[in-house]
Formats: sequence, structure tokens, C-alpha cells
Amino acid sequence: MKIKLFSAAFAVALTSTILSANAQKKFTEGTITVQTDMRGQTVTLTQYFRPDSNAQTFEAGPAKIKVLTDANFKSFAILVDVSAFNVKKAAIYTPDEIDQVVAGFPTLTFAPTAETKQISGFNCKKVVATDAKAQKSYDIWITNDVSIPATSIPRYYATIGGVPIQYTAFQQGQAAVVTITSITDAKAPAGTFGIAADFDKITKDDLEALSRGGQ
Repeated sequence: MKIKLFSAAFAVALTSTILSANAQKKFTEGTITVQTDMRGQTVTLTQYFRPDSNAQTFEAGPAKIKVLTDANFKSFAILVDVSAFNVKKAAIYTPDEIDQVVAGFPTLTFAPTAETKQISGFNCKKVVATDAKAQKSYDIWITNDVSIPATSIPRYYATIGGVPIQYTAFQQGQAAVVTITSITDAKAPAGTFGIAADFDKITKDDLEALSRGGQ
């Protein structure tokens, strides 16, 4: 009887250990590292998140770029810092301009598959995303190993059923494959989710003129 009880206790302990090892890790605040392709070059982006805000940062030549959004996508700003030329601009989008950005996102339907693989240490399964309007389909790899705030997931993947780890991102009619290489609980540096006082606040049109070489 003692042997049976010991065996049963051991089985319960082993099951608990397995369940604990496979438990989903939930992040409410942290840092995501992303790799993607921009104009033929591999670029590493750092994405800071918390439940109410998201900030994505990367470098493009001498410029440091930061994109700020809130949880409801009611605020949207692009910050450009080119220290070499003493340029610090923050383009604040109007509500109508934000609506235009959102309107440019594809409307996708999702078909889960049985195909699985590991990407960046995450257990992933393939979901086929279809854009009926464009008549295109995309292989999206999602994981349920972790949970992150909705602010950290592209809006067009909100109902895909997990955290996209390798996926196609869409912006202004362009598409690019994105791969998350890590998700940690490292908090964003102070001031990440705000606009510093030394940035000149400009419009979206001003930013576009600046990118074309205007003043």
C-alpha cells in the first residue's frame, strides 16, 4: 500500500512539474526584439510595450526612429532624431490621418493548420491568413507559449489565436516578413512612451516633406 501511495504521489508531482513547464508565460510589460527587412537590408527593431502603450524603435542610416501608439490606436506619432544634423521632429497624426492608416490595414481571415515548428525558441503553429480583397495568402506562425498585451500585436492579427512570431507586416501598401527573436520582461527606459520637450512637433505632411528632402 505504501508503495502504491508513493507511486501515486510521484505521478502527481511529475504531472505538476510538466504542467508548470508548459504553462503560458504572461507579460504585461516588457521588450520585444524583432528582425525584418527594409530596402534589402536586415534591420533590428526594439519594441517596448505595456498595456496602454507601445513604442517601436529602430535606426535608418543616421536617424533614430520611434513610433508611438496607444492601446486604442487613438494616438499615433513618429519621432525622428538625427543628432548629426541637430534634427528632432515628432510628427503627430490627426484622428483622420490615424483612420487612414487603419483603413490601409488588410482584412484577414485565418485558417489554423496542424503544422508546427520552433522559431526563436517558441513553439509555433502555422495559421494561413488570407486577404480576400488582394487575393493573397500568408503563412503566419503563432505561439501560445506567451501572452502579451494587445498593444504589442498588429491590429490585423488581433483574432489570430496567439502571438505572431513570424509574420507579414503591412504598412502604407508595403509588406515585409517580420520575425520576433526574443520577448523579455525588461522594462522600457524612462520617457520611452512620451515625447521629450526638445522635439519639434510637426504634422504628418511636414514629416513626408522632410523625408523627401524638404525643409
